[in-house]
Amino acid sequence: MPVLTTDAESETGIPKSFSNEPPSETMEEIEHTCPQPRLTLTAPAPFADETSCHCQAPHERLTIAQARLGTPVDRPVRVYADGIFDLFHSGHARALMQAKTLFPNSYLLVGVCSDDLTHKFKGFTVMNEAERYEALRHCRYVDEVIRDAPWTLTPEFLEKHKIDFVAHDDIPYSSAGSDDVYKHIKEAGMFVPTQRTEGISTSDIITRIVRDYDVYARRNLQRGYTAKELNVSFINEKKYRFQNQVDKMKEKVKNVEERSKEFVNRVEEKSHDLIQKWEEKSREFIGNFLELFGPDGAWKQMFQERSSRMLQALSPKQSPVSSPTRSRSPSRSPSPTFSWLPSKTSPPSSPKAASASISSMSEGDEDEK
Repeated sequence: MPVLTTDAESETGIPKSFSNEPPSETMEEIEHTCPQPRLTLTAPAPFADETSCHCQAPHERLTIAQARLGTPVDRPVRVYADGIFDLFHSGHARALMQAKTLFPNSYLLVGVCSDDLTHKFKGFTVMNEAERYEALRHCRYVDEVIRDAPWTLTPEFLEKHKIDFVAHDDIPYSSAGSDDVYKHIKEAGMFVPTQRTEGISTSDIITRIVRDYDVYARRNLQRGYTAKELNVSFINEKKYRFQNQVDKMKEKVKNVEERSKEFVNRVEEKSHDLIQKWEEKSREFIGNFLELFGPDGAWKQMFQERSSRMLQALSPKQSPVSSPTRSRSPSRSPSPTFSWLPSKTSPPSSPKAASASISSMSEGDEDEK
C-alpha cells in the first residue's frame, strides 16, 4: 500500500500525493486497532471522546479507487460528515446513508457544530446542541458522533480523527468569509459528494411553521400551553381561544350534517329494499292467486270434483231400463207392478189407509220371491 511522504503536502498541510516506498518492518508488525462499524443497533452511537481512535499503526491515506476495492477488516475507511442537523429529518438521514454506503467497509464519523458556532455563522437553531447530538446518536448509519465540530476542517482535526474522506453535497458552501469551506478538501482529493433530498430541509420546516403560526399557536393553547409559554399577547390569546370555539361549533355542525346524510342514505336504501320486496311479494301473491282461481286453476277443478260428488250423493240410483225376464210358473199370475218412486197422487187421508198400502206393497214383494 502506498505511504505518504513528508513533502507531499498542500499549502494547507493536507497530504495530496503518495510514495511507492513500502513501510518499515516495525510498522508492518503493528496491527490496526481502529474502531469497527456498528454491527448491532441496540445502543446509540458513542461520542468521539468516549471511543477515540488510538491506533498506533500508520494510517495511510487511501484513494477513492482503493477504498472502493475494499480494505482489510481491521482497517475500515473512515468517512466524515458534518453539519448542524437542526430538526433532524429524512433529508439528513438520507445524506448520512449515502456517506455510509460510499465504500464497502466504512466507519462514519459525524461532526455536529456547537450552538456558539452555529449562531455565529448561520443563525439561531430550534434545537440546542445537546438535543442535536442525541438526535445523531440514534441514527442507524452513524458509528461515532464528534461534538463541537469545527466550522472549517483543519489538518490537525483530520489527523486527530484519522479521516480518509469527507462527505457532503457538492454545492459550494460559502461561509466564514470563504466561497466554499470544502475547497481545500476537494483540492486534496478527500471529498466525496452526496445528493441532497429535494423538498425537505430545516428551512422548509421552519417556513411551514411560520406560515401557519396561528394554527400551531391555537393547537398548543388547546393542549394546555399557556400564552406566556407561547409568547402570545393577551388579545391574541383571547382571539385564538374564540377561534377554537368557533372551530368546535363548525366541527359539530359538520358532524351533524354527515350523520344526517348517513341517516337519509340509510332510509333511502331501506325504502328501496322494501319496495323491491313488496313488488316481489305482490308478484308471488298474484301468481298464486291465478294458479288457484284462474280459468284453469286448481280451485276450479277441485270445486267441480266436489260438486259432482255432492250431486252423486244427493241423487238416488236409477233402476235399470230393461231387466232380465224371469220364467214364471203357469200356475201363478204375474204380480202387479209397483213403482218405487213416490206417486204423484195425494197422500193417504188417514193412518189406516197408509198402513194398508204398506202391507199390500209387502205382500206384492213376497209374491215376486
